Amino acid sequence: MNIPFLKTDALPFCKGCGHDLIAKNTTRALEKLGFKPLDVIIVTDIGCHGIIDKCLNTHTVHGLHGRSAALGAGITFGVEEPGKKVIVFIGDGGSTIGLQHIMEAARLNLNMTVVVHNNFLYGMTGGQTSGLTPHGFNTTTSFEGNPYAGYDICALSHTAGASHVTRVMGIGDISDKLAVAFGTRGFSLVEVMEICPSYGMKLNPKRKLSEIVESAGKEIGEWFNQREPFNIRQGKKIADLLEKTRPVEKGFKSYLKKNTSVILSGSAGEGVQLAASLLCKAAMRSGLSITQKGSYPVTVGVGFSTAEINLSPEEIHFHGIAVPDMVVITSGDGLAHNKQRIAKMKDGFLFIDQSLEVPSTGAQVIQHNFRGIGARNASIFSIFFLAMKTGIISTESILKTIEEEGMTEKLPVAKIKEALVQ
Repeated sequence: MNIPFLKTDALPFCKGCGHDLIAKNTTRALEKLGFKPLDVIIVTDIGCHGIIDKCLNTHTVHGLHGRSAALGAGITFGVEEPGKKVIVFIGDGGSTIGLQHIMEAARLNLNMTVVVHNNFLYGMTGGQTSGLTPHGFNTTTSFEGNPYAGYDICALSHTAGASHVTRVMGIGDISDKLAVAFGTRGFSLVEVMEICPSYGMKLNPKRKLSEIVESAGKEIGEWFNQREPFNIRQGKKIADLLEKTRPVEKGFKSYLKKNTSVILSGSAGEGVQLAASLLCKAAMRSGLSITQKGSYPVTVGVGFSTAEINLSPEEIHFHGIAVPDMVVITSGDGLAHNKQRIAKMKDGFLFIDQSLEVPSTGAQVIQHNFRGIGARNASIFSIFFLAMKTGIISTESILKTIEEEGMTEKLPVAKIKEALVQ
């Protein structure tokens, strides 16, 4: 069964838009080269060109504005199979937002193709001037013509070291030009010159594409560098960092029967993330699967610190927590950050320091003097208390984890044991 590259010929672009021509000629070029849809990864970003995603039968990735070249580079690093092709679609606006990404891909000569949809302005956001807008071209932010010349992205890419660069007019059949680029070993870039029918034509009446390109001094042509494409094996390979990580050995039992979500929250600098890590490793020692996510303000060291943890006897396929099963709060900062989620709890447990006002919740509330052992160790104490009260893991598994992590002398283990029996 032959699967077409496009699901439909009725593409979602404005009538007369060159993006339609690029998309259809891209598929023709890929067919000429013998590619199949699932041999191809097409990466797009914010911009009119990006709405092609839903019409493609290829692999597609849609990224942030200007970042499609960076995403394409990342995919290229990870795809070593022969016969696969990474193609990046990007607009003139995105190409200057992410110009350094394109230059780095050209410099390294990564095995990918960037197709620049250059319609001389930001078409999706209102027709503003971009970094590739030609001198004298009218936009919604340059009604009397752009006073500056745009970048020559072909010259920049060629100078950076691209194997193949070409500039073409977005008129007629350009599939052969695209096929040359797609068949290039190493980095290739195709700049397709076009006019936006919604803004470019309206603001520049009677101007022809050929005249605009010529007056901008942008030569139609192609340029080559004789270089070998990037080889991921070049240079000395560093040691695998995971080889230095000791495996967590199972040595304890857990009687947990279902996925259980736990939130630990307190103040920054009070060991919340460390406590979460110890709890997770103790759970792994007990045969459980875990996920851990940390949240805290950009200004690390002040305000709240929250850890979200999932524990399960089965594999975990989603790490998010909407309404937690258990919440442990050791400070006012942690309470303020989690009040809304605590209010949504209909059951489960809320462990909260006795110095704090108990918020509205349907959870069973258990108050305790976590901070009595010292603010910096309140969260560490709280995970022992949680284990003792719920039985999801044993306190012995946490003690073994502390020992294995070499933290027995750093943490007040004796004090914690004494506090647990009080």
